[in-house]
Amino acid sequence: GAYEGDVSFGELSRHGNFGLGTVQHLDGEMLCLDGEFLQVRADGSVHEIPPETLTPFAVMCHFEPDQSYELTSPHTWEALQQQFDEISDNRLVQAFRIEAFFDWVSLRSVPRQHRPYPPLSAVTATQTNWQAEQVQGTIIGFRFPSSLQGLEVPGIHLHFISADRKIGGHVTDLLLQSGVVQVQQLSELHVEVPEGIHVAEADSSEEAAAAIRGVEGHSS
Repeated sequence: GAYEGDVSFGELSRHGNFGLGTVQHLDGEMLCLDGEFLQVRADGSVHEIPPETLTPFAVMCHFEPDQSYELTSPHTWEALQQQFDEISDNRLVQAFRIEAFFDWVSLRSVPRQHRPYPPLSAVTATQTNWQAEQVQGTIIGFRFPSSLQGLEVPGIHLHFISADRKIGGHVTDLLLQSGVVQVQQLSELHVEVPEGIHVAEADSSEEAAAAIRGVEGHSS
């Protein structure tokens, strides 16, 4: 695994105000909401990310939603995923922002990795999981089409942060009561990976894709 980057969050901020990824040495989950970079460590704590901190991987965009709709009844993860599939253009990347009240959100993060770095499949054994309950918060995420296989795993990748900024992480499951969904069909996306990494060679095999799906917390 290549878990070291050379791009700072200060530089990354030039490429958008909305995104997700990780922090140097795979030290937890990262999300960017309204230009604010936040790190969720493996112990569940949330921290602002200093601009000089580096990242090995991030996906960023300038979020300008082109559609919005209300959720007025309870929604499971499966129901949300079905809605996203129905409104998505399979040729494009979609960005999602969900402001909602959640009955619960299942979350996870991973601890900082150390040299010699383990493969991504081994990182899943060290991840921690927790659940936020009866919480107001925001989910941000992206839906990647199959045409980006090798750069990103096709499907939906979501991160959560509570309104009080006390809990967050990578979303593996949820039940929300009500909220508002905003969607943007993206024609431009900034993806940051370490210099010298041959992404297609590293991640396009079925074995690597399966490992990443495991880290994502979804079976498909």
